[in-house]
Amino acid sequence: MWILSWFLSKTVREAVDLGRQIRKLVRAQRDLLSAEAIARIGAARVELNRLVSSGADRATLTAAMRKLEQVAMEQLKPYPHARWRENVEVLLVTAAVVLALRTFFFQPMAIPTGSAQPTLYGIEHTDLRGRPEFELPRGLHRMFRSWWHGEHYYHVVAREGGSFRWVDRQPKRVLPLVSKQRFRVGNELYTVWFPPDSLPLRAELRDGQSFRAGDEIIRLKVVSGDHLFVNRLIYNFRHPHRGEIIVFASAGLPGLTPDTHYIKRLIALGNETVSIGDDRHVVINGERLDASTPGFENVYGFDPNELPRRNHYSGHVNGATARLAGHPELGHVIQLFPNARAQYRVRPDHYLVFGDNTMNSTDSRMWGDAVQGIPGDIPEEKVIGRASFVFWPISSRFGWGYR
Repeated sequence: MWILSWFLSKTVREAVDLGRQIRKLVRAQRDLLSAEAIARIGAARVELNRLVSSGADRATLTAAMRKLEQVAMEQLKPYPHARWRENVEVLLVTAAVVLALRTFFFQPMAIPTGSAQPTLYGIEHTDLRGRPEFELPRGLHRMFRSWWHGEHYYHVVAREGGSFRWVDRQPKRVLPLVSKQRFRVGNELYTVWFPPDSLPLRAELRDGQSFRAGDEIIRLKVVSGDHLFVNRLIYNFRHPHRGEIIVFASAGLPGLTPDTHYIKRLIALGNETVSIGDDRHVVINGERLDASTPGFENVYGFDPNELPRRNHYSGHVNGATARLAGHPELGHVIQLFPNARAQYRVRPDHYLVFGDNTMNSTDSRMWGDAVQGIPGDIPEEKVIGRASFVFWPISSRFGWGYR
């Protein structure tokens, strides 16, 4: 009957919960409490349980709960700095939950480069000097553009004329999340707070440049790369599928930047034979991939009459096609697929991966060299998950919109 009462009466539920909490506290302090204190608390708790089981009325239960609370407050030892203890416990539990989610379920990742454009965007920068029609946002509007859209603006005007020279070639960290970079024009010192990586390259600044008073030294727009969650759980239950955007670790892989993560589209699976035709379509085991292949609707949705371009869907190019498109430097580094006749057989338990930005992507085409016997595929165990939800900045790719 008391179980039914638990469902029907809020007072009964509160009484049962109080008894459990007191029992938990007594167990935690059993080595600190005297036998008499434990007995007094136990007697009050047993009496409360008896009243719950016998179906006592609300007033009787309320009085018994107050008595148990009073006895517990008199006998239990107070924790030192209880408020700090509670806050620290909350922080530790939160940190443990976040760490567990990141390790086993969803890991955040920032896209640093443009190799996946226009599917996923890396960091973009635009030099706005000489473009007076572009009005820089100010005040709250500028803060909103930064927080919401990931747009950051840098504007420095010369206070006096002179030659430019860097004081700090690389950003210097002042505090854990605060960095700065300095330079001089003439005798004047300038400081850029929270500078982007490779500021000299992005702002097209170099030692010896001459500026006059009032000239714009820096007028730069930097857009943060897409930040997304990597689904680390899905591949525990199945293997990756062709056309999925996968994330893999580079540790131990020759030709790749060490100790980082890469994001590419999965092209071919183990034991498959791959070639890239002059029509910019991949051929696997004699079958040509096209826009009807799942995962390649956009990649192969290009106009075949247009030359391949950077940051546009242009299929996949081999070395010969890259040279014909006016990019001999790219054709030179595509070692694995120098022409349409070249074929590569993916090793068992390995994957072949390409970037969607075929004219500006370092991928399996460049990592491997068939002549020297250097493989371009990656081991299956290096894959950590699949690209999932874009959570920042807020753009047309937010959520699953990039698909």
